[in-house]
Amino acid sequence: MSEMMTPEAQTRPPLREKLAKNSDGILEQIARDYGVSTFEAVQSLPEAHRTIVAGSAFETIMAALTAWGSIVFIVHTPDIVLECEGPIPPGSIGRGYFNLHGDSPIGGHIKAENCTAIAFVMRPFMGRESRSIQFFNATGEAIFKIFVRRDEKRELIADQVKLFDELRMRFLA
Repeated sequence: MSEMMTPEAQTRPPLREKLAKNSDGILEQIARDYGVSTFEAVQSLPEAHRTIVAGSAFETIMAALTAWGSIVFIVHTPDIVLECEGPIPPGSIGRGYFNLHGDSPIGGHIKAENCTAIAFVMRPFMGRESRSIQFFNATGEAIFKIFVRRDEKRELIADQVKLFDELRMRFLA
């Protein structure tokens, strides 16, 4: 564990047990409540809810995401949850960063070498099915997350679910 458990956490069931019964909730808050990193919370999800791959798959996954169309890009820190919808533009390594290039509201420069793990997460969130790809650094915190979008009925977009599942399966072989 990365930090001491809060007094409230000490009276709760163990994290794996809690998440086995109910894996819904904000992972960052669950991690804080249990005194662990967000990555440790993801690792504690039931196996059916997560697939973890090495950070070295960063460029492969980012390249695949360019074919998904508009996604939800989230950066979640203790001070802000920033959400942006748009397509993932192509990127390339240069000057120590993975640089996103293209006509999208999503752009910038990502220190890809700091990505130590990537998690494909399939779990309920606020009572609804969700799918996300979460990129983690060495401290176990999310660098950013990519979520499958929802349609006007708040259902996951089926084409993106298929792409998510296919990409996840590439890493299970």
